[in-house]
Amino acid sequence: MSMSSLPGIVDSTISSPKGKELFSYLPSYYETSRVMQADMQSKGTEMDMLYQALYETLDQFFVRTATWGLDFWEQELGVETDRLKPVEQRRAVVESKLRGAGTFSGRLVANVAEAYAGGKVDVTFQPEAWSFTVSFVDTMGIPPNIDDLKRAIDELKPAHMAVEYEYRYLVWDDMDGKQVTWDELDAASLTWNELEVWA
Repeated sequence: MSMSSLPGIVDSTISSPKGKELFSYLPSYYETSRVMQADMQSKGTEMDMLYQALYETLDQFFVRTATWGLDFWEQELGVETDRLKPVEQRRAVVESKLRGAGTFSGRLVANVAEAYAGGKVDVTFQPEAWSFTVSFVDTMGIPPNIDDLKRAIDELKPAHMAVEYEYRYLVWDDMDGKQVTWDELDAASLTWNELEVWA
């Protein structure tokens, strides 16, 4: 039964979630007290801000939720801080650096590359040519932070190995599979570059 449904009880003026919780612990004879409601509202508001700050701080301990804490992650891992980059790209750099620990292998390269591309990546080795190829399977076109990815892979790979990158673009067979008419394609008003990565 809510306080407003009881006879003689005024509606609560407490809007703070923590204030409501604090008020629920008080004896029932305080239900009509505007002084206690105001007291719990002010204390609850402070507690709401405290909990918000605690949760925000906790987010900084995890790369995928960090915002202002990315500076500390980058400093710890020796990554140059560039605040002009989107937060998602900065997170990808940090995450790939964390994933990049261990013995060099195709799986290691794929883990690092997938942190940047946001999709599946295949790595194939050409041992006779002392090289390997990173193919972006799920990403159409060139990933937006390809330069960061190239730097990360250059740090991982042995110096004697070359690396090539294969990007995925829309081909005519894909267009035939979509069963799109020329009129529908024309109505989309895509530039050639937009058409190459159209999904």
